[in-house]
Amino acid sequence: MKPYRYLLLIPLLLLQFACSEDDEEDSLTKSGPFNISELSGNWEATQAQFSVNTVSVDVVEDGGTVTMSVQSNGRFTISLDPADRDAYTVSGEMFWEEWQQTFYFAIVWDDYPGDWDTYGHTYDGNTLTLNGGADTGEYDFENDGTMEPCSIHFTFVRF
Repeated sequence: MKPYRYLLLIPLLLLQFACSEDDEEDSLTKSGPFNISELSGNWEATQAQFSVNTVSVDVVEDGGTVTMSVQSNGRFTISLDPADRDAYTVSGEMFWEEWQQTFYFAIVWDDYPGDWDTYGHTYDGNTLTLNGGADTGEYDFENDGTMEPCSIHFTFVRF
């Protein structure tokens, strides 16, 4: 009976290999249409818009400032200084999400580790735009201390 036990294991091993080859999982990487390290340096926003439903706030247009510092490993800090409230910072890490042979610009925010959002983007070496869909950012629209989920539209230029 012992020799037959090994024969029963063969189909199980084949099934495991077949499933692992067919599963297409998404993965995070630093290499995509451009290397994330190319973003290292300091950036200033010319647009920092937060939108939800019919409400939209552009921190820069309203007289505030937004700067971003990016390390070569993709870690970043964004400092927001709205004209009508206290300044604050947010941080995270930038990646490419590779899924089905396509790359999507992705951010893992420090406030939500292990979870990432993807963003539309453009990048020409000196200007970076990020456009996120619903719930890809947060802003305190009522200035009452409660951050609300929203979409973001940022344009950064190197300085």
